[in-house]
Amino acid sequence: MTAKVTALDLPQSELSDGTRAYFAKCEEKLGLVPNVLLAYAFDEKKLRAFTDTYNDLMLGESGLSKLEREMIAVAVSSINHCYYCLTAHGAAVRQLSGDPELGEMMVMNWRVADLSERQRAMLEFAVKLTETPAKMVEADREALRKAGFSERDIWDIASTAAFFNMSNRLASAVDMRPNAEYHTMAR
Repeated sequence: MTAKVTALDLPQSELSDGTRAYFAKCEEKLGLVPNVLLAYAFDEKKLRAFTDTYNDLMLGESGLSKLEREMIAVAVSSINHCYYCLTAHGAAVRQLSGDPELGEMMVMNWRVADLSERQRAMLEFAVKLTETPAKMVEADREALRKAGFSERDIWDIASTAAFFNMSNRLASAVDMRPNAEYHTMAR
């Protein structure tokens, strides 16, 4: 019996050839189709909006490394206690860093992890944006500049944090469950 992806009963729509090909590529590269994609599969327009934004933020050109973007996802998701994203993106941190301990520290308390000053500044910004967005001030952006981030990097940090705040809230609202495979990846 297949576990439910969410607590909602939304039937999967008829998928286009492009979406089926995208799912096949996920299966080939990851060994699975992430449940978040299956959750969105009830509405291909919403699925495409999600995947286009996700792929741009997490895989597109940026002054941030893929690992740094995954670290933002985990730090934000840790604040929001998002089970789905902590599981999936914690696995990505373990895999990209080659360090299972780092992945676990990021999930539990990123502040105890052995991070560079650049990474600490980036995560402090992302966490403040998550916890107290109305209190963001120029000094917060200036701290990122002093840590070596460009104006574009600051945009990318903010965009990634904002995206995962949205994703965390949606995943929590519908009780989205991560693929079981994530629990054993890169350990």
